[in-house]
Amino acid sequence: MKPLTILACATALVALAGCHSKQGSEGTSEAPVKYENVTPPPGGNWTDVINPTPAGGVMMGNPNAKVHLIEIGSLTCPHCQHFEETAVDDLVNKYVKTGSVSYEFRNYVRDAFDLAAVIVSKCNGPKTFFPLSRAFYDTHPDWEQKAMAFPQDQLNQLQSLPPNQVELQAAKMGGFIDWAAARGVPQAKTTQCLTDTKRINDIVNQSGLIAQDYPDFAGTPSFVLNGTMVDLSGVSEDKIWPFLEGKIKAGLGG
Repeated sequence: MKPLTILACATALVALAGCHSKQGSEGTSEAPVKYENVTPPPGGNWTDVINPTPAGGVMMGNPNAKVHLIEIGSLTCPHCQHFEETAVDDLVNKYVKTGSVSYEFRNYVRDAFDLAAVIVSKCNGPKTFFPLSRAFYDTHPDWEQKAMAFPQDQLNQLQSLPPNQVELQAAKMGGFIDWAAARGVPQAKTTQCLTDTKRINDIVNQSGLIAQDYPDFAGTPSFVLNGTMVDLSGVSEDKIWPFLEGKIKAGLGG
């Protein structure tokens, strides 16, 4: 198994999405967020508590948890998909559900299809973000094959479209609009989200700020534990979760 430094999905493709707006601090706010739920929910299951974060992420769990884990991931990254499929259930069931760890996902957009997928996953609000993101990972081979079946010249033409039409066209190529409708997001709502210039610019700017906020960010997936980027140098893909879990246990004092 190759180390993560080789496996991590490249970050350079964000420039493709970045053509929509000048990246800068206006895309995110560091103002305090008033979280709706700061006490244990009925039954004590903190996975029911979902909140947006100031940096544009979505957080599951106790906002006041002792350990805060951020995953910086891409919906088109196969290594992020691997982490989702092999580690997230364990993370959620062992640590997030009990309130000891909060889990935030921050999207790093790598291309037009990635940005379209992020927009669709956030279109119905924070409460459905995690299940829709997981569904994107589950069906990734299907929609990627559908999108890549288009001739290269048509893919290249995405760059020449008006900014608020690029993601709509990418979503049509990938079949995202029908995909979302089958999962409870009406076609009209998905189309509106995909052509919302402010929404697009906010996501692009938030993604662009990741490298600024975390100079050691090298690609997806990356993880930030209580404000510090986790060094995964030499950690193979299958060992990421055991390595992270060790860090979480140390953070919890165990």
